[in-house]
Amino acid sequence: MPRPRKPASPFRYFNSSPEVIRLVVMMYVRFPLSLRNVEDLLFERGIDICHETVRFWWNRFGPMFAADIRRQRVSRMKGSTHWRRHLDEVFVKINGETHYLWRAVDHEGEILESYVSKKRDKSAALRFFKKALKRHGRPVEIVTDGLRSYRAAMKELGCEDRREMGRWLNNRAENSHLPFRRRERVMQRFRRMKSLQKFASVHANFHNHFDAQRHLVNRQTYKAARSAALTEWQNLAA
Repeated sequence: MPRPRKPASPFRYFNSSPEVIRLVVMMYVRFPLSLRNVEDLLFERGIDICHETVRFWWNRFGPMFAADIRRQRVSRMKGSTHWRRHLDEVFVKINGETHYLWRAVDHEGEILESYVSKKRDKSAALRFFKKALKRHGRPVEIVTDGLRSYRAAMKELGCEDRREMGRWLNNRAENSHLPFRRRERVMQRFRRMKSLQKFASVHANFHNHFDAQRHLVNRQTYKAARSAALTEWQNLAA
């Protein structure tokens, strides 16, 4: 019986090593650094690449790494119950035009879904809800702000009775926007809706993977979690 073929390496057409490519993508997506910042930091380590190479690599490998991270985390979280989900939206400028970034966060701060739309009406909220429910199922409680589009969409989906609202209840979703906002300022905003959707999704998965909640655990636990995240990262697409 013939042995199953080993999947071809996604790095096979590149002269640089997989370790360097992973490092470049992690530095650019995870930290608030520009393309040229990454280029300069790598040059200090003896790695000479152009900032356009950084752009190409993150566009090529960022979504692949993010999908791998999401697949592994979903498989680990199948036994847990998402009993509460926080939903929120923020304004994002694209070429001077206002768009909206919708985000679903679980009760532990894990970013579950990111969705970009031109409007924040009922139809946009409905598409966002359907996308989140299809991938992550129905929670027991759904925390939102007072936007009427949420109520209209939830009424159509038959889950209006699960909605919760309160002045401080949605702080978890509000805080989940902060890392993306810091990253957005460095990137000097976005030019296309498609690129915003792509980066928001990739950045959310990277943030979930490396966020060890250092303010909630002691130093030793944090170091162990950080080492585990780095080890898992180094084995992506291996």
